Amino acid sequence: MYRDKKIGVVVPAHNEEKLIAQTLRTLPAFVDRVIVVEDGSIDRTGEIVSDISRNDPRIILFSHEKNRGVGAAIATGYIWCRDNDIDIAVVVAGDGQMNPADMPALLDPIVEDRADYTKGNRLVTGEAWQKIPRVRYLGNSALTMMTKIVSGYWHVTDSQCGYTALNRHGLERLPFKNVYPRYGMPNDFLVTLNVYNMRVMDVEVEPVYGIGERSGFRSYQVVFSLLFLMIRLFVRRMFHKYIIRDFHPLIFFYAFGFTLLLFDVPLVSRMIYRWVLDATITPINTLATIFCTVIGIQSLFFAMLFDMEANRELKGK
Repeated sequence: MYRDKKIGVVVPAHNEEKLIAQTLRTLPAFVDRVIVVEDGSIDRTGEIVSDISRNDPRIILFSHEKNRGVGAAIATGYIWCRDNDIDIAVVVAGDGQMNPADMPALLDPIVEDRADYTKGNRLVTGEAWQKIPRVRYLGNSALTMMTKIVSGYWHVTDSQCGYTALNRHGLERLPFKNVYPRYGMPNDFLVTLNVYNMRVMDVEVEPVYGIGERSGFRSYQVVFSLLFLMIRLFVRRMFHKYIIRDFHPLIFFYAFGFTLLLFDVPLVSRMIYRWVLDATITPINTLATIFCTVIGIQSLFFAMLFDMEANRELKGK
């Protein structure tokens, strides 16, 4: 136990035979249960975990017959924690990229009731730019900016970090069967947390790379699917949080702003086309384009300000 709280660690693992043993053996002694979810691996991951569990009664092994994705694996672990009276569920990846020494920093805000959900932030450390591969660093930063708008947690950075902790209130209330199963799970889960008004807090953690881990992430394969996912998540949050669960006029500012900017696209295209073709631009086209652009951007900024204010209390302290 940690400060009188029962701690469960959820370890999603897919083809992690190289580092799963190190991950499990370095977990802190205060961890009460370790729920390893072997997600359709084709290597010896499950066998290695089973061997280690013989000497560590804390370890419980679940196996998905087919690879269902990291989100589905985490959901399996969360459901077990919910049904077995775990007070705080911590997610630790099976690839050794999460420093166990950082776990108390994730747990303390929850134990002290300053947050419902804490997540690691690797980007604020001075070592992040040197340790994290440049493409992943830049891609993560871009996704973070999008996730701020989509999730409503404007203070959250490093949205893709999977080192997280969730309290008992979240375990009991959140719909884990609807968790996005694959790479976009952290973004989807933040939206769900916001819809359910959970307090979220960033915690500085050490970026761990270059220890032999192998990433299955390929940016060119998921860029479009993530873009469409972000759009769906944004619409879902607006609908559920500001129409179904409560009402807020910011949805009109967002709708008006996006409509004007979409209407502005053909106007700008036509203006550029005419300027390139014969260097003539009619005053009416110019005024209409300026109006749509300025008012559209202003409407979006007002909507964002309203959203920031509406979610101010969801920032962990």
